[in-house]
Amino acid sequence: MSLLDKLVKNSTIKLTAPLMESKVYGKKDMAPTPVPMINVALSGRIDGGVVPGLLVLAGPSKHFKSAFALLMAGAYMQRNEDAVLLFYDAEFGTPQAYFESFGIDMNRVVHTPIVNVEELKFDIVQQLDQITKSEKVIIVIDSIGNLASKKEAEDALDGKSVADMSRAKALKSLFRIVTPHLNLKDIPLIAVNHTYKEIGLFPKDVVSGGTGIYYSADAIWIIGRQQDKVGTEIQGYHFIINIEKSRHVKEKSKIPISVSYEGGIVKWSGLMDVAEKGGYLRKPKVGWYEAVDPETGEVISDKLMRAKEVNDSKEFWLMMFEKTKLSQYIKDSYTIGASGSIMRADSDVIIDDDVLDEEEFEN
Repeated sequence: MSLLDKLVKNSTIKLTAPLMESKVYGKKDMAPTPVPMINVALSGRIDGGVVPGLLVLAGPSKHFKSAFALLMAGAYMQRNEDAVLLFYDAEFGTPQAYFESFGIDMNRVVHTPIVNVEELKFDIVQQLDQITKSEKVIIVIDSIGNLASKKEAEDALDGKSVADMSRAKALKSLFRIVTPHLNLKDIPLIAVNHTYKEIGLFPKDVVSGGTGIYYSADAIWIIGRQQDKVGTEIQGYHFIINIEKSRHVKEKSKIPISVSYEGGIVKWSGLMDVAEKGGYLRKPKVGWYEAVDPETGEVISDKLMRAKEVNDSKEFWLMMFEKTKLSQYIKDSYTIGASGSIMRADSDVIIDDDVLDEEEFEN
């Protein structure tokens, strides 16, 4: 018996196995959404998508957080025909039509109303304990930011106005318990959250709920927005997904997604910004665009197009992915370690032991 086999056999942990045979470690199945740049925000690739683990969507009110969560839940359920959505509801502001608009089968949704953090903790731990790895479940919490602690509610009933110091601890405990289950059983959990401005000369957005959420999350998005106006009339919003933390995508990446009042999420939004930055789109004259292969300089579009036409054209973007290396450029631009080894190769550098002064090195 080899040492490796001996160590595996002696382990008291059921899932212990040689790394290359592990049922936990390795490539995770991704559920692609219909919006390429949402897939990029999730995985760094246009053909990526929803992955197991904890994703936190944070931002102020009216920043499309619940809609992004349902978009991803719908994609996961369409990828897995037997999947169930476990929806923890603390805001009660999501109508049935909202679920249906993202292709979610209401007959495969478990709706659980919650009123405090402890109630959520006890129920979700019970659910996760009973779910097996072969069962397909996606969890949405809408929202963590709106949940009080049990102590806060009891203090209100007793007429006390003391500060509640237990909420952050309760949230930290919740995610500390939940996170291992998500990754061991391949369960995506999307938690909607709020942000607040830190105090300072240049205040930045901070995810509410304490450090527990931040440490446990596999990915955190902080969502900003700008109005999309034609004259004085608002047509929709341009949302910016700021990657605050990710296992797959370079942190501090900014990914634009547009939403119009008339048509909802603009499917191909965000791609134009990336393509222009990479030299795949250029403006031969003001207000007009043409597609270019940056490797050859060849113009590959048959006509000039306005920005709206570029954003709305499925045929244009399929042509771009087929005829250019745009998808690889996006992967290289956003994915952690996409260019190769994370460790820099210093094979040329030879350090002689005599060069290092041992005493100085220790000091």
